Amino acid sequence: MAPESASRASGGGERDRLPDARLGFYEKVVSAFMPDRSASVLVVGGGLRDKEVFEKLHFQNVVFCNLDPRATAASFAPYQWSFQDAEALTFEAGSFDYVVAHAVLHHCHSPHRALLEMYRVARRGALGLEARDSALMRLFERFQLTQLYEQTAVLQNDSRYGGVRNTAIPNFIFRWTEREVEKTIKSYAPHARHRFEYHYGHDAPATAQFEAVGAKRALIAAAAPFYKVFAALFPKQQNLFAFCIPKPVAPGDMQPWVSWQEGVMSFNSAWAERRYVRRLEP
Repeated sequence: MAPESASRASGGGERDRLPDARLGFYEKVVSAFMPDRSASVLVVGGGLRDKEVFEKLHFQNVVFCNLDPRATAASFAPYQWSFQDAEALTFEAGSFDYVVAHAVLHHCHSPHRALLEMYRVARRGALGLEARDSALMRLFERFQLTQLYEQTAVLQNDSRYGGVRNTAIPNFIFRWTEREVEKTIKSYAPHARHRFEYHYGHDAPATAQFEAVGAKRALIAAAAPFYKVFAALFPKQQNLFAFCIPKPVAPGDMQPWVSWQEGVMSFNSAWAERRYVRRLEP
């Protein structure tokens, strides 16, 4: 679970100061991908700032789940809350119309496994908002202008929470690419043709506000205006990244080599025989 989620659930910490740009991006993407406000939604690693977003957008049926022992169901009223592991959700497949994770996947032992759990539990679609693994971000990493491990998240959560799986051990910040998302989903559900929707946004790196070294803090702050110009010219180099994964619908979204008969999938040998030659027996 994200440190942001921990801080929101407990009423303090890093994510309670989440910049307006990030919240605005979050709201914009959720609103565009999930126009039905009566849809059932599971927010993985969700905390109080997530709750604010869904309240503002007037969603009616939302369940928030996280690994934070400090969280209480009362904090999420009138919505519901559940103690859940993002990598092993206890919900049945297709339990919710949509499943959302905001700045959560990189706090898992296996971000890919958590994404696949989101996909499994979703009936209509899954939405992830994470950092993008861009060339510019890798340059920032090389010169230590952004974090590789999220030490500040743990520090801002009483040095006890906010790391990998919401422990005191800072997590590696797993940054995503479009290709990473697509390979993960296509491997899990190779029978279906998927559509992927991507959104990009930018905000000044949060590292600067936590730097104790004044010179480094000033350098990061000075680079921010140049970063904004660069991001405007090269949108995919921005640091805010959202991936929307609508769930395929059978039989229309099945691969052409997959047959669908009364809910049962099988290999479409007729399709294959029109394209390939069987190996001749010796």
